Amino acid sequence: MCEANAYLLREGKEELILEAVDILEQDEEGKIRLANIFGEQKLLDAKLKMMSLVNHRIILE
Repeated sequence: MCEANAYLLREGKEELILEAVDILEQDEEGKIRLANIFGEQKLLDAKLKMMSLVNHRIILE
């Protein structure tokens, strides 16, 4: 499995945003769209800080 959990970094703490993410894309306005294997989606005004596929983690800020 290649899914990852997405976290939003706020004030030095990681907040879980979405589990089992398999799609991460940036729209024309610069927002990040996350979609997971369960059909859930989130649209965030954030930027990618770090992604580790080996550790299955996406960090946004």
